[in-house]
Amino acid sequence: MAPDTNTALMPTGPTTDLLRPDLLRLNASPAGKEEAIHEAAQLLIAAGCIDPAYAASMLRREAVANTFLGHGVAIPHGMVEDRGMVRRSGIAVLQVPGGIEWNPGQTAHLVVAIAAQSDAHIAVLRRLTRLMQDEARLTALFTVTDPAALAAALSEDAPVTAPTTPGGDLAERFDWVVDYPTGLHARPATAWVETARASAARIQVRHGDLVADAKALVALLQLGLRAGDSVVVSAEGDDAVAALARMKATITRLTAREKADAAAAAQKSRTPARGWTPPSPLPAVPGIGASPGLAIGPVHVLPRAVVSVPDEPVPLIEGGDRLHEALSLTRQNLKALADDTARRLGPSEAAIFTAQAEILNDTDLVTLACQLMVEGHGVAWSWHQAVERTAAGLAALDNPVLAARAADLRDVGQRVLARIDPALRTGGAPDLPDTPCILIAEDLSPSDTAALDMARVIGLATAQGGPTSHTAILARTLGLPAMVAGGAALMELANGTPAILDGQSGRLHLSPAEADTTEARAWIAREEARKAEEEARRGLPARTRDGHEVEIGANVNRPDQVAVALSQGAESVGLMRTEFLFLERGDAPSEDEQYETYRGMLTALEGRPLIVRALDIGGDKQVPHLQLPHEENPFLGVRGARLLLRKPELLETQLRALYRAARDGGALSIMFPMITALGEVQALRAACDRIRAELDAPAVPLGIMVEVPAAAIQADVLARNVDFFSIGTNDLTQYALAIDRQHPELAAEADSLHPAVLRLIRLTVEGAERHGRWVGVCGGIAGDPFGAALLTGLGVRELSMTPRDIPAVKDRLRGSDLSALKEAAQRALDCETADAVRALDGGEA
Repeated sequence: MAPDTNTALMPTGPTTDLLRPDLLRLNASPAGKEEAIHEAAQLLIAAGCIDPAYAASMLRREAVANTFLGHGVAIPHGMVEDRGMVRRSGIAVLQVPGGIEWNPGQTAHLVVAIAAQSDAHIAVLRRLTRLMQDEARLTALFTVTDPAALAAALSEDAPVTAPTTPGGDLAERFDWVVDYPTGLHARPATAWVETARASAARIQVRHGDLVADAKALVALLQLGLRAGDSVVVSAEGDDAVAALARMKATITRLTAREKADAAAAAQKSRTPARGWTPPSPLPAVPGIGASPGLAIGPVHVLPRAVVSVPDEPVPLIEGGDRLHEALSLTRQNLKALADDTARRLGPSEAAIFTAQAEILNDTDLVTLACQLMVEGHGVAWSWHQAVERTAAGLAALDNPVLAARAADLRDVGQRVLARIDPALRTGGAPDLPDTPCILIAEDLSPSDTAALDMARVIGLATAQGGPTSHTAILARTLGLPAMVAGGAALMELANGTPAILDGQSGRLHLSPAEADTTEARAWIAREEARKAEEEARRGLPARTRDGHEVEIGANVNRPDQVAVALSQGAESVGLMRTEFLFLERGDAPSEDEQYETYRGMLTALEGRPLIVRALDIGGDKQVPHLQLPHEENPFLGVRGARLLLRKPELLETQLRALYRAARDGGALSIMFPMITALGEVQALRAACDRIRAELDAPAVPLGIMVEVPAAAIQADVLARNVDFFSIGTNDLTQYALAIDRQHPELAAEADSLHPAVLRLIRLTVEGAERHGRWVGVCGGIAGDPFGAALLTGLGVRELSMTPRDIPAVKDRLRGSDLSALKEAAQRALDCETADAVRALDGGEA
């Protein structure tokens, strides 16, 4: 409890009606977030500000929104629909010197509970956000013993001036010299942030006079760290020593990868570009090659998109809700993009989207937007201004790698802006000429590129961006020749100018003569012939030297990805993840929409097998618009089949769409995720039989995912009720080893070649074989040539993987004997550690 206060010493004025002495409690020590909200609510109840039921409304708010404002400050408040429970406006301040965890990685020292009957409280929030710019003064309020000083700080109208001298280092520290060849850029910085946020300790990074919160990505990037710079990493708090040790481990562990990436880039730059050379010199706009190939045609310049964001103020709580929802939906969309990109292109490319998602967690960025909102501006305008101001700071850095991140920030900012107000959405399908063209743009976001009409765009050239930009990634995926970083000269070209785009060397050759065009077409023909020979080898079956054949499938999400998978040698789609139909939108897809997608997949496969996994939501894949309840441990909660059986409207809509697609023809199979018990299989099969009968559709094979040890151990029981198994080795590893595969410290230990995991796979195969069922694997090790060899030796009959992994896996199996693979698998089962298993890989089996 706070000591008695002398009201004569308290500040006076309109704000004092909100910040009365009886609403301030110093030196509180609640056990956790819920108790802190309860204590603050009791202050408001005792002061006659709210009905007692409003306390429950404040707790409900936490389940749907994050009220942590940043820098140790939380602002809990009730649901908008419960505003009638507010008797009069008031603000209760709970000071917690020891801090409490508000959300993982977020520690609150000031809990400012709001009861808002009008907008009178906005003045206090405005001062609070200004205080956040003066970290030293704000931190002092966390332990101040004079309630009048706390009330005064929240009642002053004078602007807060940020300190010009750096804060000192914290209690625990270590020095480090940056040895990342390209400095601290977004991807390693994201790893720093993830490690820092896993700890409740306060952690900061200092470079000279500049100090950054280690849990804030943009702040770290704004340090502008280059190779050779000296920094001090320091921490304070209960677990400061352990937190600092984890930070040091993460920072130094990344050194080898950063040096390897830099060496690979340097080697690539020294390798002469195998592009096209015109027979005679041509004027050209130079850039950076982003996606190989030639495109011949007229250019079409896409005008710069100008975003005009109106300033339309709304009540602060409503604006905060809209911003929080927009941030949450954008995180889900970026998670889907990262997951999809990792499967198609690899983890390094996917890390771009992971880093973008981390930008949205930056407390300084969100705090600036909130500050502008409490100063009376609209939510869209405030967010746009926060993004532009922060991006301008990054762009001004004397470091091209970091300055390029300004484009990432603006791109992710635009995504959020479109969620706040769909009318502000930019991009989409541009107005293109009827004839195929080379599209010129300042830059393109993933949504811009995905919306392009591929029949009319034969190449891409952008003024900005880099070879790992979104444009480059999607261009490679789509097979479009592309160059980036062409500069302002690109945007000055006249529409219709004839050109030849070389995506390998990164040059846009202008006004070619007929001889140039003829030679370019001949070069394209030679390249197509070479690719045809490569694809012919990829198209050969994965048949061992002694005649054993394994079916090779691809993990594909959309019909337009099938062609790429087939070109890599896929013989089927072994896993279609349908959750991406739900993740990349704001509402659930209808039965007709799903049917069109499944029908499109079957059509693209032209009779080849398609295995569709029913909706797998839960764990690390959450869909905000489904409004599922919060779970403390979603990986052990209602996910996969458990969710489908509890949400029959989701299950039945999807099954109807699938059986309609099956009725139209094609080799369709359905499998269900996260199966742990026989009863789940029986209930799902009963639903399939009923819907199939209603639609007069053909029977299709029904399978299950083996992702938990229980399913592997009971495979012989489950096999009597299913037609096939598909093992998800990523989840099976996670559950078997009790390691969260996203854990910043433990993820590297979640090795799917651990003998315990291999034994569970063997158990599954043995159980399936007793009833004549086959077993496939669609997890990560299926795409590892050595892993694929061991799986084949264990008796797995089908492997599904990222398309780009197919050629190497097929080559490995074609060069092996089944007898040798079985011997290698047995040796692996006899190993004691994953390292020992990997040591068996001699390149041959």
